[in-house]
Amino acid sequence: MTVFLGFDAGGTKTDCVALDAAGRFLAETTGGAANPLRTGFAKACSALEETARRALAEAREEAENVRAICAGVAGTGRPRIARRLSSYLTRAFPQASVRVTTDIEIALEAAIGPIETHGQGIVIIAGTGSAACGRNSAGKTVRAGGWGPWVGDPGSAYDIGRRAVAAALRDRDHLGPPTALGGKILHATEAGDWDALLERFAKHPDAVFPKLFLVVNETAAGGDAVAQEILAAAATSLASLAKAVIDSLGLPDQSFTLAKSGGVFGHSTYLDAALDRELSRIAPTARIEPLRISPARAAAELARKTVSNAAADEA
Repeated sequence: MTVFLGFDAGGTKTDCVALDAAGRFLAETTGGAANPLRTGFAKACSALEETARRALAEAREEAENVRAICAGVAGTGRPRIARRLSSYLTRAFPQASVRVTTDIEIALEAAIGPIETHGQGIVIIAGTGSAACGRNSAGKTVRAGGWGPWVGDPGSAYDIGRRAVAAALRDRDHLGPPTALGGKILHATEAGDWDALLERFAKHPDAVFPKLFLVVNETAAGGDAVAQEILAAAATSLASLAKAVIDSLGLPDQSFTLAKSGGVFGHSTYLDAALDRELSRIAPTARIEPLRISPARAAAELARKTVSNAAADEA
């Protein structure tokens, strides 16, 4: 049997979907983080291969049956990085054609479909990182954000967690308003004190900051004004990314699809409601809809389409 694999890999986890030649679903598995800029190439490659092999085991298929792979991986916007991951996957699955692209591209595919359909719309992505991407009916594609935690990722789980720690420490030093965040953060991380927690931040910030998103949600739900302000600011930041793409594509007065993708969404009533209010204000003509399919499924469909197109060209 011919198998096609699609990956949606980010700073927190990797999803892999396997399809057969007819596009029928075979398996889906989840593995570890695979953003090479944040985990390193060795861990990213290992996460991709391990997740793929578990998907093949679930589908009861062999690696040599993999005909094509499309991997949407965070951090691969730079060609050099994409080529390095592509080389690894080609060695791991020598019978497969391999395409490595960004997780942003496959999220857009999951939101509005392939370019051949001439659909137009935008997807807002917020997980460990954040970005917005869109395409208009003429096929023009625009992206905003996705620059990583060092200089960007506003509204991401990482950014929310970092802001929560900063607010808790300002409260501790009597430099900011009081908040329950400090005690809840120490309890959730099982850190004995701030010194111990700061050491964790220094060594593995990705292992700590994104997970604090749920702490902020819980604290905001309890009425904490500082936590609520952090989530409101995140919503404003994500809406700003969307507005930049809307304006660049010339969509302000047109009807288009607007979708949301990533682990930040669907977990915080406060943030989701604040973002929907912002989007209704800046994009009143948009149709806010769920993703058509998962990003990993969209990647698998892209892998299958690549082979179909190649066969058509040969014919």
